[in-house]
Amino acid sequence: MIKKYTIGSPIETFAVVKKLTSEPKESFPLSLETGEKTVISFEIGENDAVYGLGEASRGINKRGWVYESWCSDETNHTEDKKALYGAHNFIVVSGKKKFGLFVDFPSKIEWDICYSKTNEVKITLFGGDADLYYIDGETERGITREFRELIGKSYIPPFWAFGYQQSCWGYAKQEDFFGVRDSHRENNLPLDCIYMDIDYMDAFKDFTVNHELFPDFESFVSDMKAHNIHLIPIIDAGVKKQTGYSVYDEGHEKGYFCKDEDGNEFECGVWPGIVGLPDFLNKDAREWFGSQYKTLTDMGIDGFWNDMNEPALFYSVKGLKKAHKKLDELRKKDIDIWSFFGMKDAVLGVQNSMEDYSSFYHSTDGGRVCHKDVHNLYGAFMTKAASDFFEKEFGSEKTLLFSRASYIGAHRGSGIWFGDNFSWWSHILLNLKMLPSVNMCGFLYCGADLGGFNNNCTEDLLLRWLALGVFTPLMRNHRALGTRAQEAYQFEHTEWFADVLAVRYRLIPYLYKTFRRCADEGDMMFRPLAFDYPDDEIAKQVEDQLMLGDECMIAPIYEQNKNGRYVYLPEDMTLVKLSGEKIEKQKLSKGLHYIEVKLSEVPLFIRNGKQIPLAAPALNTAELRRDELIFI
Repeated sequence: MIKKYTIGSPIETFAVVKKLTSEPKESFPLSLETGEKTVISFEIGENDAVYGLGEASRGINKRGWVYESWCSDETNHTEDKKALYGAHNFIVVSGKKKFGLFVDFPSKIEWDICYSKTNEVKITLFGGDADLYYIDGETERGITREFRELIGKSYIPPFWAFGYQQSCWGYAKQEDFFGVRDSHRENNLPLDCIYMDIDYMDAFKDFTVNHELFPDFESFVSDMKAHNIHLIPIIDAGVKKQTGYSVYDEGHEKGYFCKDEDGNEFECGVWPGIVGLPDFLNKDAREWFGSQYKTLTDMGIDGFWNDMNEPALFYSVKGLKKAHKKLDELRKKDIDIWSFFGMKDAVLGVQNSMEDYSSFYHSTDGGRVCHKDVHNLYGAFMTKAASDFFEKEFGSEKTLLFSRASYIGAHRGSGIWFGDNFSWWSHILLNLKMLPSVNMCGFLYCGADLGGFNNNCTEDLLLRWLALGVFTPLMRNHRALGTRAQEAYQFEHTEWFADVLAVRYRLIPYLYKTFRRCADEGDMMFRPLAFDYPDDEIAKQVEDQLMLGDECMIAPIYEQNKNGRYVYLPEDMTLVKLSGEKIEKQKLSKGLHYIEVKLSEVPLFIRNGKQIPLAAPALNTAELRRDELIFI
């Protein structure tokens, strides 16, 4: 049962589709203090777990740390980070008493989950207007399904978006893309999509193409589609301030960019230099920005990834002037330790500063609103601009769309990826741990940058990461400019990559069917073992294995130089190792087992009495024979 409690006058976030009548806030079942800040607190048992918060660092069980809901341009996904790109304000408390809590509040929230006090959860909202939803239930999975009914059905991408995808910041001209396409085909490596990072644009301007590098872009797109390759360009939030650039000129003329306190356009810097930030909370501006995608869809593009939409700010014009002034003051001084730290803070502090987020405004139906009070909606509303346009223009399931920043509600129109990770073994495990948490919040189409975006990937790291990515709906290999090339054909044992990627295409019919069922039923594709085996005390402690659908369990290897790993089976299961067209099966009893897995193999575990379909390998989804399946 879901009950709603309203505090003050909340802004419309579009997170919820099922409208409920508010109960008196005095009847809220947890301790509630209201004022300039709103504080929710409650005690939990010493063995109780807390699940949720979507895209966040650390474990599946969120107990023992302080998290923040504040969409952040955060590259270093280390354990000390409190906030990443998404604000997913839903938790499920699992103990003798089970309940869910959704805090529909678009500004900063601090979640102190048994960090300050061993058995106390304290949630602080930095504002006084919010809708709170309390969900009483008997099981974690049941509570999550009720929540998913409250927030609406998850986005379903085109079928081809389940194919393997290759990306790189640095593919700058047509020949680069032809080379990626042809190298995959020559090495028997499947591929459905190639991504276009900021390199394809004219001077990093949204909805433009550099015609020197792409002289006939429409023909280029058509040629790639003839080879069953979809091109997926990036779109950034900031619009370059440049007279004669039609997108900026029109947005400026119609007043569609965010304003400062004096009513002037807020000026900040990102990739192209000074930009205007579209006011996505303004319905007219949102519709205008969404219509800009037509420039590229008219040329045959049918997929996009929205980026830098927390929004990421390299600097503001005012903030940069302030930093320059500080540096000028220090220029002729003897720099001691405190002056050095002051200089360092002056430079580093210009990026993504709270002072800047507090200095610009949105125009909403309810009047002018300071950005800091609605910060977590910005990326979600950018994505809403695109998804609303695609739905109107093409209908559902025709366009691939996913975003870096997100808020609950955006799951109805897009997927997400987990941002700028690193080529670290620990990030395979972090990837795994995020999957059930974002599924709880409605984001089913999701995945990480396989191989890691930053740093230099190794052959074994990429193979082990792909063996997890085989199961994630979004399966994309992506890296940063200046890092080691990590396309599958760049490594010594290309045949091993061909075997692993073949497994993905063999599994697509099962993954797609499971995805659609979970979207229709409000279920999770990936679940902690505790959700399926609530009475198994060992299963409750396992955080490096996940249930997949109703049929399987996955347990990837995520440590360097390991030929296998220990796996806990909460029931009798069949270990299946897949490699290319090879299938190796072994029945295992409930309990702890050590399994050996080659770098060219993908392990999974089928539950007792269950089966899954496999297709024949294919080089792209268009060639996949979905009507010719075997069952294991």
